Amino acid sequence: MTQKTILAIVILCTVLLGVSPVRAQQAAPPYPLDIVPEKMPADIPYGMPISLERAEAAIAAAVTEAKKHDWKLNVAIVDSGGNLVAFQRMDGAQLASIQISQHKAHTALSFRRETKAFEKGIQLNNFNYILTLDGVIASRGGIPLVEGGKIIGAIGCSGGQGSQDEVACKAGAAIIK
Repeated sequence: MTQKTILAIVILCTVLLGVSPVRAQQAAPPYPLDIVPEKMPADIPYGMPISLERAEAAIAAAVTEAKKHDWKLNVAIVDSGGNLVAFQRMDGAQLASIQISQHKAHTALSFRRETKAFEKGIQLNNFNYILTLDGVIASRGGIPLVEGGKIIGAIGCSGGQGSQDEVACKAGAAIIK
C-alpha cells in the first residue's frame, strides 16, 4: 500500500468513528448533578406543631387575599408532623383542588421548600429526576410555615393558576413570621 492509501484509510476511519484529535483532548464539562454543594439545601429544622388558632389565622389571611381577586380556592394547613390541622374550601372552589391543596402543603413540609422549586425544576427540563421523588407536587402554592427558624407547618392553596395559589399562600404564610 502506498502512503496516500494508508493516509486515506486513517482519515476515513477517523471520520466514521467521529473521533478527532482535538475532540479527544477536550474535557467534558461537569455534569450538574455531579457538583456537590458545600451546605445542605433547605436545611431548616422542624419545630413544634402549629396550633389550630394560628392555622386558622393563616387560612383567614389566604382567603382574604383570594377574595380580593375573586379567586375561589381551597386552603390547607398541615403541622410539622404532616397532619392536617385546618382546611377551608371557599364557595365555588373546584373539588379536585381539595386534595391538591393538602398535597401542596404536605410537599412543602416534607421537602422543606416551596413547591415552586419543583415547578421550576420541571420547566428547566429536570423533570425526569423530579418525577422520581415520592410525594412531590410540582405546582406553585405550597409554602413551609417558618417561625423562629423552624418549620411549624405548611400551607397549601389550590383552585386557581399556580401564580394565584402562590399569592394567597404567601398572604397566609406572612401571618406566621
